[in-house]
Amino acid sequence: MTKSYPRFTLADSIKIEGPGLHSGEPVAVTLHPGESGFAFRLGGQRIEAHPSEVTDTRRCTQLGPVATVEHVLSALAGMGVTDAEIEVDGGELPACDGCSLPYVNAIQSAGLASCGSVEVEGPFARVFLQDLPIKIAIGRGEGWWRCIFELDGYAHGRQEVELAWSPEAYAREIAPARTVVLEEELPMIKAAGLGKGLSEESCLAIGRGGFLNEPRFADEPTRHKLLDLIGDLALSGVPIAHLDVVGERCGHASNVRAAQKLVESVAVTRRG
Repeated sequence: MTKSYPRFTLADSIKIEGPGLHSGEPVAVTLHPGESGFAFRLGGQRIEAHPSEVTDTRRCTQLGPVATVEHVLSALAGMGVTDAEIEVDGGELPACDGCSLPYVNAIQSAGLASCGSVEVEGPFARVFLQDLPIKIAIGRGEGWWRCIFELDGYAHGRQEVELAWSPEAYAREIAPARTVVLEEELPMIKAAGLGKGLSEESCLAIGRGGFLNEPRFADEPTRHKLLDLIGDLALSGVPIAHLDVVGERCGHASNVRAAQKLVESVAVTRRG
């Protein structure tokens, strides 16, 4: 069964500047209209947003030399954008408050333009990735996404978040959720020179007894995990509205593996 969806790109280019999420160095990203899916440009290099181009998934998702791509991809996919050229000045995307809301605001400011249609055939069976306790299940559906997040020994316990996708719902319910940092990881992160672009306002720190700073949502960690899952699965090129997805205890490595399995299970055809 093949389903067709409208393709949208940006109506205009828009630039965002700030410190890199991990490096803390000044970086910038310019979102441009595009007609060939998502791709990142760094200097003279163009890197297609595809699972095969992922080079690191330890603390973020890295495409070629470009780090921390998941938040901007999540914002684009979450707002219904299917095509964009993402020009990066520096080796990393800006921290952007540790979430995707600044990208969403930029996309809304630029506006959208129609650029054809995309036809998706499949998946004909559910795509599963299981590496217990990690589970990801992906099927053809109507844009219903669910994420389950649980940390053993932490007070906030098991959390579940569901999203019946629309651009409005994504912008309101998912985009503001910030990067999560565990209290016990802070010395290691600092020693490794990571997270320099984050502050108390742009991340949510979790201790075993509860949150160490004020959360934006009671289940903010799970909402951010869903934000990441949407961004990583956007590497498949499949519109968010085509999929029903459940992710449990998932992270960048498992998300990218699931995106690759999804690529192998669908045929995506773009038409002008």
